[in-house]
Amino acid sequence: MNITLLGSGNVATHLGLALKAAGHDIIQVWSRSEVNAVALAEKLGAQPISAISALNRSAELYLIAVKDDAIAELVSALPFPDLTIVHTSGSTSLSALAGVSSRIGVLYPIQTLSKDKSVNFKEIPIAIEANTESVANMLQTLAESISSKVIQLSSEQRVTLHMAAVFACNFTNYFYTVAQDILAKEHLHFDLLRPLIIETAQKVLAHDPSQMQTGPARRHDQHTVNKHLELLKADAVYAKLYDSLSTLIMDRYK
Repeated sequence: MNITLLGSGNVATHLGLALKAAGHDIIQVWSRSEVNAVALAEKLGAQPISAISALNRSAELYLIAVKDDAIAELVSALPFPDLTIVHTSGSTSLSALAGVSSRIGVLYPIQTLSKDKSVNFKEIPIAIEANTESVANMLQTLAESISSKVIQLSSEQRVTLHMAAVFACNFTNYFYTVAQDILAKEHLHFDLLRPLIIETAQKVLAHDPSQMQTGPARRHDQHTVNKHLELLKADAVYAKLYDSLSTLIMDRYK
């Protein structure tokens, strides 16, 4: 399939590489930054462009992979009301593309992506949505060429999934940063926690997360909770975070 990629960030980079590896042709890469467009286009063997007016009509699919708050402005400038236009956002409704084209859809990879960290796209679930059966079939075939798990979701289901992903990924990563800050105050290295993090992740991969909860709050060990809160008294933000989470865990496991 001939594809034009609109975006040059983390999602655009990984999707472009996966699609190219699966035999698709990325014919153009657009980015507001000419430097970024050139950098990604070189990896994909595509033409870099930084002006919407330079887009050509030869693509079968125009794949938008930009920040959520940039989608509306971008699509309003697209001049292809009869061609297939798809975005990759987890939290943006399909209706954001309404009126842009008669053929619209969503292709959302359910994974945290960073440019410098390689991933196996075959293991990444992809959620798709479309306004017509024809577009849905196109996206199903395209997604199956790069992933072994493709699921059709409504916009409502997708935004719920995206919110759950924020809890499971983004918030969890922030907690790692909090832990790193706390350790650094006592000149302790974050490496000490890496085996614990790996074991925790492996357990929830194989078991119900609600059954894998451990720790002082799960045991209703108020003495230890109070000791930790005393250690955190100099940092009101972290103390409040610790207290709130401990209370939620205790309430769940009464």
